Amino acid sequence: GDSSVALQAQEEIIEMKDVFSVKLKRRRFAGQKKGGTLLGITIFKCLNKEENKLTDCAIHLNNLSEDHCQSWFSHLKEILNGFQSRPKSLKVFVNPSSHKRDATHIYYEKVAPLFKLADIKTDVTVTEYEGHALSVLKECELQAFDGVICVGGDGSVSEVAHGLLLRAQIDAGKDTDYVSKPVRAPVPLGVIPAGTTNILAHTLYGIKHAVTATLHIVLGHIQAVDVCTFSTPSKLLRFGFSAMFGFGARTLALAEKHRWMPSSQRKDFAFIKALADLRPEECELSFLPLQILQEDSHEKDRITLLYLGSKDQWQKIQGHFLNVSIMAIPCLCSMAPRGLAPNTSLNNGSMALIVVQNTSRKEFIKHLKRYTSVKNQFNFPFVETYTVREVKVQPRLKSGPSAKENVCLNAEGNYPWNIDGDLMKEASEVHVRVHPQLIDLYGVNTDDLESSQVTCNCI
Repeated sequence: GDSSVALQAQEEIIEMKDVFSVKLKRRRFAGQKKGGTLLGITIFKCLNKEENKLTDCAIHLNNLSEDHCQSWFSHLKEILNGFQSRPKSLKVFVNPSSHKRDATHIYYEKVAPLFKLADIKTDVTVTEYEGHALSVLKECELQAFDGVICVGGDGSVSEVAHGLLLRAQIDAGKDTDYVSKPVRAPVPLGVIPAGTTNILAHTLYGIKHAVTATLHIVLGHIQAVDVCTFSTPSKLLRFGFSAMFGFGARTLALAEKHRWMPSSQRKDFAFIKALADLRPEECELSFLPLQILQEDSHEKDRITLLYLGSKDQWQKIQGHFLNVSIMAIPCLCSMAPRGLAPNTSLNNGSMALIVVQNTSRKEFIKHLKRYTSVKNQFNFPFVETYTVREVKVQPRLKSGPSAKENVCLNAEGNYPWNIDGDLMKEASEVHVRVHPQLIDLYGVNTDDLESSQVTCNCI
């Protein structure tokens, strides 16, 4: 700078695990695309702005020497290329119909610029119909990509996750009609929230924020996650993370019947209508329980799963249930800060089975309201919780004069299921099994990234 101005140098430590791009900085005239006057280099890094929110920022280092800048640029690029979990090529699915139809805007305005800045190549498919992503995943060359990204809501993410795992079974030569021991997904899945509730995004990032999600992907933060298989006795229905039978499924079925309504109005209407028509459903639940023991350790908390009994020692409960939830992940969202299943985690190899017995509408509403607070939503005499690894749900059809009380049934005689926000209809028994760490998701930092530092004197 000007020698007549006294400037004090400030030293700043930059963790290279937080840096996702480095560029040469040049001054160019309008319309000039190449060349220009060299000014120095710019380092782009990730900042923790709030508790879970990530933002990007730029640090400018000024130097007019071409050799000096090239030396720094090459060295920093070499360090960045050493982070093996960071993607260099991604397959992206964008669902333009999600929520307020702003997924396309979110991707091209907030996500794509960060991918470009990080030198990540992308192949983008804007989905045109339900099942489009699934059909593409069955045919595309997945080995050309380091990960698959979904920009959409929970239903879109569930479809892409199902497609990834189904493709893994096909590539491994496995039977896709009945999957007993599924093969792990070949590449990680990234979730950019653009839906209504965005349960999976909230569970991974603690926030609905597209830039936060993108930076976790760019930095290669990977978390292994448990996945469930939902099957009938004869076929695989779906890979997924959570499901509801009863009230939660009927609410979704009502909402799907009123697609002509705006999203928020449709869901409010369906919720109120399902409450007004609140009826229990008679069914039999069979499950294999687990006991979780948490042991204190100086290094970190360890969770040990004890399998109770052999595979033929199932426990059964039968009765009239208002709602049955089966969840392999905590299912956090803005409306449920503790999560729909706070007693489970992303990868502990178990599922939460939450059973709401028949009760009055007033008491059921009290239970639902608890989800929006930090109070224990299960502290009711009519709510039972179990930690399980397998569940079978067998509805009991009524006959005679009381048959009209089968409010769950649709015209075809099928019961609705809410699987990750997608509506599925089945008439027979549904068997749910959890498969530990079956897929990697971009999200929670595994804290095993190599820590490199660069010390910069910034003026």
